[in-house]
Amino acid sequence: MKIAVDAMGGDHAPEEIVKGAIEAARDYGIPTVLVGIKEQIEQELAKNSYSGSLLEVYHASEVVQMDEHPATAMRRKPDSSLVVAANMVKRGEAQAMVSAGNTGATMAVATLKLGRIKGIDRPAIGSFLPTKCGQAVIVDAGACVDCSAENLLQFGIMGSQYVERVLGVERPKVGLLSIGEEPTKGNELTKSANEALSREPGLNFIGNVEGKEIFQGMVDVVVCDGFDGNIVLKISEGIGEFLLSSIKDEISGSLWAKIGAWFMMPALKRFNVKLDYAEYGGAPLLGIDGVCIIGHGRSNAKAARNAIRAAAEAVKNDVVGCITEAVHMHRAAV
Repeated sequence: MKIAVDAMGGDHAPEEIVKGAIEAARDYGIPTVLVGIKEQIEQELAKNSYSGSLLEVYHASEVVQMDEHPATAMRRKPDSSLVVAANMVKRGEAQAMVSAGNTGATMAVATLKLGRIKGIDRPAIGSFLPTKCGQAVIVDAGACVDCSAENLLQFGIMGSQYVERVLGVERPKVGLLSIGEEPTKGNELTKSANEALSREPGLNFIGNVEGKEIFQGMVDVVVCDGFDGNIVLKISEGIGEFLLSSIKDEISGSLWAKIGAWFMMPALKRFNVKLDYAEYGGAPLLGIDGVCIIGHGRSNAKAARNAIRAAAEAVKNDVVGCITEAVHMHRAAV
């Protein structure tokens, strides 16, 4: 197994991406191909004194910038690190791709080069939210803003398979994001999706969930369109950053607060881990015929390491195959 990593993608590439790949090789033994400008990657490897055999460098002469239009990036930069990484997966030279670069371009390139799983109409991004019981995956988190009830049903199937196979949750609880628990609450799309999800025998669908219930750990998979999902995700990130910043400000305000914080340090560190996006590494692009993990644009070495780990786990647990089988069973039952 090899993971193709877009070493030039992200705000802190290639420095942090290369460091993350080194950590993934050291901590998890994951073979990785660093795709990008060879000279820059090798400089980073030398800077970190890496001399192992688990990391390879594959030269790509172009870089997709964070603000480039996805279609333009694909058409005008065929030798970009992003496109080359996707082509490696397509040819079977790597089993998964990881990029912390331009999200829209990553989605477009992965979908075009790898194709969609048969029976999946639109791919979706699965992003993680911390809960009292661990974590929940929200599907979709921004790939598809205009959805049908069938799209949302497919999101539920894909999210359930990912959580079961990669996170090890048996019979994941699937909930539909709405403005009330009753199946009659919400807009026409939500009501139609509730009905479709309720009829799907392969899902452990528990009904509608409100936004406040996500963090209580009531569900393992939150289904919604990409418009609402991205808003939930960004608000959650903002609240987390606000809480951490406010706590730091209050602690620094007095000597007694600093003393108290010293005793609370283990608890504060655990709290910080729950809110740290880098712990999750990246978001899987579900529904494509291959494994693609999309990292946060500001990914540091820790995030890059965990994104590579997430990609390896998805390959190991055959997430694509499981989703394909689940969709086939759904189609056969319709």
